[in-house]
Amino acid sequence: MNKQILLQCENVCKSYHEGDIKTDILHDISFTIYSNDMIAVVGSSGSGKSTLLHLLGSLDTPTTGDIRFKGRLLKRMSSAEKSKLRNQDLGFIYQFHHLLPDFSALENVAMPLLIANYSITRAKARALEVVTLLGLSDRAGYRPSQLSGGERQRVAIARALVNNPCLVLADEPTGNLDEQNTNSILKLILQINKKYGTTFVVVTHDLYLANQLQKKIEIKDGRLIDQNMFVGYDL
Repeated sequence: MNKQILLQCENVCKSYHEGDIKTDILHDISFTIYSNDMIAVVGSSGSGKSTLLHLLGSLDTPTTGDIRFKGRLLKRMSSAEKSKLRNQDLGFIYQFHHLLPDFSALENVAMPLLIANYSITRAKARALEVVTLLGLSDRAGYRPSQLSGGERQRVAIARALVNNPCLVLADEPTGNLDEQNTNSILKLILQINKKYGTTFVVVTHDLYLANQLQKKIEIKDGRLIDQNMFVGYDL
């Protein structure tokens, strides 16, 4: 299969300043993400994994170095262009589901489409497709407080997928789940990757989860120390 380059990191560094104190977070990070990749980003707490994910998602800007999405430099995009990129091409999943408590599962999933100016009818129809795909059609009308932890995270994944993004960035997506729900979520993202070709970059402390993915990037003290490529196991 001819894989398209989705995203490139080129000598990316990130540091923060507070007064005269400079804190270096990432040092000279370079790698390439291709279409259909399944990538785990691993490392200890404070190693810079989440900072890297924010940079990849255009939520923050490198201090030096470049990040390109489909050949376009993120730093040359306007704020409006970055917002459009995040809404249409990227999906985000976090350790906490961040669902809106006063809205149903279906309404939460439809929200990115409404932001993209879909009609309510069209947005809800597409949201129902994705909710059904994730096995939650019988929970579509439930509010987050009426759902289990695993169900809430599935709704969050549905929300990330509703715009059919080419790249999903996940920050500890199973961090709050038990083993059974972790395996369920892992199986789900592997199936989505296989069926739709969606690329996933998953930050995780869970080495079992990381080892099921196609590639593994290890960050230590803000530096990329290893890139492994292997085939994970079918669950």
